Amino acid sequence: MEILHIFGYISALIIGISLGLIGGGGSILAVPVLAYLFSINEKAATAYSLFIVGASALVGGWKQHLKGFVDWRTALVFGIPAIVGVTVVRHYIVPAMPDVLFQIEDFQFTRRMAMFGLFAVLMIPAAYSMLKKDKKVIKTGDVDYNYPLILLEGLIVGGITGMIGAGGGFLIIPALVILANVEMKVAVGTSLVIIAIKSLMGFFLGDAMTMEIDWNFLALFTGLSFIGIFIGSYLSNFIDGKKLKKGFGYFILVMSAFIFYMEFFK
Repeated sequence: MEILHIFGYISALIIGISLGLIGGGGSILAVPVLAYLFSINEKAATAYSLFIVGASALVGGWKQHLKGFVDWRTALVFGIPAIVGVTVVRHYIVPAMPDVLFQIEDFQFTRRMAMFGLFAVLMIPAAYSMLKKDKKVIKTGDVDYNYPLILLEGLIVGGITGMIGAGGGFLIIPALVILANVEMKVAVGTSLVIIAIKSLMGFFLGDAMTMEIDWNFLALFTGLSFIGIFIGSYLSNFIDGKKLKKGFGYFILVMSAFIFYMEFFK
């Protein structure tokens, strides 16, 4: 086994630990780990990440359900258009994208640049959501759906998820609070269920039907992440995850800059 692969499997464990400690965000590291430590191409890296993100969110969503922090009706209302968005992107758009999208003289703008470049850009607001101080948003909890905007937001978030292979919780949570009047704790729990549903459905209805999947590798990577989640959940009894969240936010910013460098300058 190559040394980079060893670091990759250790990273899978760390992703899970971060999820267990801070409750979310760690799975955003799946794409760079798969791409740079395992040398997996952009199609497969974002596909595998969808499965890893979805499976991890499913565990987190179930834990939130047991605490009573999941609004299942809202999860379906928002999740259905998100499933449509991610499935269309993974099944039709990504497979149809050429290796080189356009060329200006000697410069070639590739599919990999587009997918990883968008991923790096969206890591910035994801990091900001971890760095900012949590504001107490007071909501009545009386769910009131703005259906046209929820439909549009769901499609957009689903499409973004399909393109970059990340959950997009930093987009979903504000949408649930603003567009559906959902209480913050419930919005967080419900977002995990939405991420799980749309990511797994996008993977199985899109990638699993259009490309060859290395199930052994995917099961091993995801299994290590699951072990990490339980380790992180245990450590959360002794470590304040909120304090770690800020440091993790800065780390994501560093990773964003690293991806830009690797794809556009190296």
